[in-house]
Amino acid sequence: MIQRKERLDTLAASVLLACCLFWGFQQVLVKTTVSEVPPLWQAAMRFGGATLLLWLWCAMRGIPLFERDGTLRAGLLAGALFAAEFACVYLGLRDTTASRLTVFLYTAPFVVALVLPRFAVSERLSGMQWTGLVIAFAAVAFAFSEAFAGAVTARQLRGDALALAAGTLWGFTTVVIRTSAMASSSAEKTLFYQVAVASAVAPLLSLALGERWSLDYSAYAWTSIAVQIAIGGFASFLAWMWLLRHYPATHMSSFSFLTPVFALVFGVALLSEPLTPRLVLALVGVAAGIVLVNRRARMAR
Repeated sequence: MIQRKERLDTLAASVLLACCLFWGFQQVLVKTTVSEVPPLWQAAMRFGGATLLLWLWCAMRGIPLFERDGTLRAGLLAGALFAAEFACVYLGLRDTTASRLTVFLYTAPFVVALVLPRFAVSERLSGMQWTGLVIAFAAVAFAFSEAFAGAVTARQLRGDALALAAGTLWGFTTVVIRTSAMASSSAEKTLFYQVAVASAVAPLLSLALGERWSLDYSAYAWTSIAVQIAIGGFASFLAWMWLLRHYPATHMSSFSFLTPVFALVFGVALLSEPLTPRLVLALVGVAAGIVLVNRRARMAR
């Protein structure tokens, strides 16, 4: 029986912070590699490589991936939701800007906070925690608010809708994992369902969109892809799945708001993008929201 904790401790907060830092950095990697490697082809290699790494990891550690444990249906559903999320993200990027897409994508924590407590009462948020969640989301929206200036086209609205669908799918993926037999399955098997399905879907979507495949890339591109595979597709996702087995998903989701803000910070540090008061205020707002979401949880006994 898994011992679930009622709140995030120092270990969980540290791992979540590290994951969000890397995912923010990964957005910079994808952005700087896309001139050589099309985005969905990048995703296909990332998830395919992660699936292989995960299988090798489990083989070396004796962790079973294919035994019958009642997780097949839920696992395939989680994998399909995960793959559909990424499909919506990449399709949405054709019609709307990355900044607008980011805001709609990060509605996912609200899906988790609204739906998950219906199945797990311990995941219910208090009024103060909801306030923290809203503040964190508002800070992200503020960071990218310039993208919402000007007239909106029908095509842009279609992209926004796909982004919102991606956020909803992300939220429901978490709900399925948390409320099904996978909640007591190994983190490795939970992740395997997702990356394996995504590695099968991403190449098909890439071909359907006419992306050009190649293996003749620069050393930088291959380094970027290797890092995305080893840390982005394997290590960081495995850490997140392990945390989902032991900590409240609603509290964990609040940390995800750090990812897009960290991506902006890395843009300033690595791509010489301007450091604006808007970015500083957004980072402070997200941090304040996370504190409120988790402070209340520590006080409730």
